[in-house]
Amino acid sequence: MIPSEKQIQAMHREAAPTREAFESVWTHCRIVWSIASQLLPATVDGDLVRAGCLLHDIGVYRLDPGDAYVKHGILGDELLRELGLPEVLCRFCSHHTGVGITAADVEAQGLPMPVADYLAETPEERIVMYADKFHSKSSPPSFVTSDTFVAAVSRFGADKPARFAALTREFGEPNLTALSSDFGHSVR
Repeated sequence: MIPSEKQIQAMHREAAPTREAFESVWTHCRIVWSIASQLLPATVDGDLVRAGCLLHDIGVYRLDPGDAYVKHGILGDELLRELGLPEVLCRFCSHHTGVGITAADVEAQGLPMPVADYLAETPEERIVMYADKFHSKSSPPSFVTSDTFVAAVSRFGADKPARFAALTREFGEPNLTALSSDFGHSVR
Protein backbone atom coordinates (compact mmCIF):
# COMPACT_ATOMS: atom_id res chain seq x y z
CA MET A 1 0.00 0.00 0.00
CA ILE A 2 1.29 3.44 -0.93
CA PRO A 3 0.63 6.07 1.75
CA SER A 4 -1.19 9.28 0.85
CA GLU A 5 0.53 12.66 0.84
CA LYS A 6 -1.25 13.47 4.13
CA GLN A 7 0.04 10.25 5.71
CA ILE A 8 3.58 10.94 4.50
CA GLN A 9 3.42 14.50 5.82
CA ALA A 10 2.40 13.10 9.22
CA MET A 11 5.44 10.76 9.14
CA HIS A 12 7.66 13.78 8.49
CA ARG A 13 6.09 15.79 11.32
CA GLU A 14 6.57 12.88 13.73
CA ALA A 15 10.21 12.34 12.72
CA ALA A 16 11.28 15.99 12.54
CA PRO A 17 13.14 17.25 15.62
CA THR A 18 12.06 20.87 15.01
CA ARG A 19 9.51 22.82 13.01
CA GLU A 20 12.34 24.37 10.99
CA ALA A 21 13.74 20.95 10.08
CA PHE A 22 10.27 19.80 9.04
CA GLU A 23 9.71 22.88 6.87
CA SER A 24 13.07 22.51 5.13
CA VAL A 25 12.87 18.80 4.39
CA TRP A 26 9.13 18.68 3.62
CA THR A 27 9.40 21.64 1.23
CA HIS A 28 12.37 20.01 -0.51
CA CYS A 29 10.50 16.71 -0.88
CA ARG A 30 7.46 18.51 -2.35
CA ILE A 31 9.75 20.32 -4.79
CA VAL A 32 11.37 17.04 -5.84
CA TRP A 33 7.86 15.69 -6.53
CA SER A 34 7.07 18.83 -8.57
CA ILE A 35 10.22 18.24 -10.64
CA ALA A 36 9.56 14.52 -11.10
CA SER A 37 5.96 15.14 -12.10
CA GLN A 38 7.21 17.30 -15.01
CA LEU A 39 9.35 14.43 -16.28
CA LEU A 40 7.13 11.43 -15.51
CA PRO A 41 6.89 8.98 -18.41
CA ALA A 42 3.53 7.25 -18.88
CA THR A 43 5.20 3.88 -18.26
CA VAL A 44 6.22 4.79 -14.69
CA ASP A 45 4.00 4.34 -11.60
CA GLY A 46 3.21 7.95 -10.70
CA ASP A 47 1.80 7.12 -7.25
CA LEU A 48 4.98 5.25 -6.36
CA VAL A 49 7.14 8.12 -7.64
CA ARG A 50 5.08 10.63 -5.61
CA ALA A 51 5.60 8.58 -2.45
CA GLY A 52 9.31 8.12 -3.22
CA CYS A 53 9.82 11.84 -3.75
CA LEU A 54 7.99 12.72 -0.57
CA LEU A 55 9.85 10.10 1.51
CA HIS A 56 13.38 10.07 0.06
CA ASP A 57 14.95 12.52 2.56
CA ILE A 58 13.08 11.55 5.74
CA GLY A 59 16.34 10.20 7.17
CA VAL A 60 17.79 13.73 7.39
CA TYR A 61 15.93 14.11 10.69
CA ARG A 62 17.99 11.29 12.23
CA LEU A 63 21.40 12.78 11.44
CA ASP A 64 23.39 13.62 14.55
CA PRO A 65 25.61 16.69 14.62
CA GLY A 66 28.87 15.70 13.00
CA ASP A 67 27.33 12.85 10.99
CA ALA A 68 28.28 12.69 7.34
CA TYR A 69 25.27 13.78 5.29
CA VAL A 70 25.62 10.68 3.08
CA LYS A 71 24.22 8.64 6.00
CA HIS A 72 20.75 10.17 5.66
CA GLY A 73 19.70 7.64 3.04
CA ILE A 74 20.50 4.63 5.22
CA LEU A 75 18.86 6.33 8.22
CA GLY A 76 15.71 6.99 6.20
CA ASP A 77 15.58 3.38 5.02
CA GLU A 78 15.83 2.26 8.67
CA LEU A 79 13.10 4.69 9.76
CA LEU A 80 10.67 3.54 7.09
CA ARG A 81 11.34 -0.12 7.93
CA GLU A 82 10.60 0.65 11.60
CA LEU A 83 7.30 2.17 10.47
CA GLY A 84 6.49 -1.06 8.62
CA LEU A 85 6.67 0.38 5.11
CA PRO A 86 7.48 -2.03 2.28
CA GLU A 87 10.96 -2.36 0.83
CA VAL A 88 9.92 -0.69 -2.43
CA LEU A 89 9.41 2.55 -0.44
CA CYS A 90 12.42 2.14 1.88
CA ARG A 91 14.75 1.86 -1.10
CA PHE A 92 13.91 5.41 -2.22
CA CYS A 93 15.82 6.60 0.84
CA SER A 94 18.90 4.41 0.58
CA HIS A 95 19.17 4.46 -3.22
CA HIS A 96 18.82 8.14 -4.19
CA THR A 97 22.12 9.71 -3.12
CA GLY A 98 24.22 11.34 -5.83
CA VAL A 99 23.84 9.37 -9.05
CA GLY A 100 24.14 6.14 -7.09
CA ILE A 101 26.78 4.84 -4.73
CA THR A 102 28.59 1.58 -5.46
CA ALA A 103 30.29 -0.72 -2.98
CA ALA A 104 33.56 0.41 -4.58
CA ASP A 105 32.60 4.06 -3.87
CA VAL A 106 31.89 3.20 -0.21
CA GLU A 107 35.32 1.58 0.16
CA ALA A 108 37.35 4.07 -1.90
CA GLN A 109 35.79 7.14 -0.26
CA GLY A 110 35.59 5.62 3.24
CA LEU A 111 31.88 6.36 3.44
CA PRO A 112 30.25 5.73 6.84
CA MET A 113 27.82 3.09 5.62
CA PRO A 114 27.75 -0.67 5.05
CA VAL A 115 29.69 -1.70 1.95
CA ALA A 116 27.01 -2.35 -0.65
CA ASP A 117 25.63 -0.96 -3.89
CA TYR A 118 23.09 1.84 -3.41
CA LEU A 119 22.00 2.26 -7.01
CA ALA A 120 18.61 3.29 -8.33
CA GLU A 121 17.45 0.27 -10.31
CA THR A 122 13.80 0.75 -11.23
CA PRO A 123 12.52 3.60 -13.42
CA GLU A 124 10.70 4.94 -10.34
CA GLU A 125 13.90 4.94 -8.28
CA ARG A 126 15.85 6.56 -11.12
CA ILE A 127 13.39 9.43 -11.60
CA VAL A 128 13.30 10.19 -7.85
CA MET A 129 17.11 10.17 -7.70
CA TYR A 130 17.32 12.35 -10.82
CA ALA A 131 14.66 14.89 -9.75
CA ASP A 132 16.41 15.28 -6.38
CA LYS A 133 19.55 16.58 -8.12
CA PHE A 134 17.74 19.76 -9.24
CA HIS A 135 17.07 21.18 -5.74
CA SER A 136 19.28 21.81 -2.74
CA LYS A 137 18.23 22.35 0.88
CA SER A 138 21.33 24.55 1.30
CA SER A 139 20.94 27.87 3.06
CA PRO A 140 19.27 29.49 1.29
CA PRO A 141 17.62 26.65 -0.62
CA SER A 142 18.01 26.79 -4.39
CA PHE A 143 17.32 25.03 -7.64
CA VAL A 144 20.37 23.47 -9.31
CA THR A 145 20.96 23.41 -13.07
CA SER A 146 22.38 20.36 -14.81
CA ASP A 147 25.70 22.15 -15.40
CA THR A 148 26.01 23.07 -11.72
CA PHE A 149 25.25 19.51 -10.63
CA VAL A 150 27.70 17.97 -13.10
CA ALA A 151 30.47 20.29 -11.88
CA ALA A 152 29.80 19.25 -8.28
CA VAL A 153 29.45 15.50 -8.87
CA SER A 154 32.58 15.28 -11.02
CA ARG A 155 34.77 15.30 -7.92
CA PHE A 156 33.39 11.86 -6.97
CA GLY A 157 34.63 10.16 -10.14
CA ALA A 158 34.70 10.40 -13.89
CA ASP A 159 31.76 7.96 -14.16
CA LYS A 160 29.37 10.24 -12.26
CA PRO A 161 28.74 12.87 -15.00
CA ALA A 162 28.14 10.02 -17.46
CA ARG A 163 25.53 8.49 -15.15
CA PHE A 164 23.82 11.87 -14.87
CA ALA A 165 23.88 12.29 -18.66
CA ALA A 166 22.18 8.90 -19.03
CA LEU A 167 19.42 10.03 -16.64
CA THR A 168 19.03 13.26 -18.61
CA ARG A 169 18.59 11.24 -21.82
CA GLU A 170 16.05 9.00 -20.08
CA PHE A 171 13.92 11.72 -18.44
CA GLY A 172 14.77 15.08 -20.05
CA GLU A 173 15.40 18.44 -18.40
CA PRO A 174 12.94 20.02 -15.96
CA ASN A 175 11.68 23.59 -16.24
CA LEU A 176 13.25 25.17 -13.17
CA THR A 177 12.20 28.73 -14.01
CA ALA A 178 8.52 28.13 -13.23
CA LEU A 179 9.36 26.23 -10.04
CA SER A 180 11.78 28.97 -8.94
CA SER A 181 8.95 31.47 -9.22
CA ASP A 182 6.45 29.18 -7.44
CA PHE A 183 8.72 28.40 -4.48
CA GLY A 184 10.78 31.59 -4.33
CA HIS A 185 14.13 29.80 -4.56
CA SER A 186 16.85 31.04 -6.91
CA VAL A 187 18.41 28.92 -9.67
CA ARG A 188 22.18 28.37 -9.54
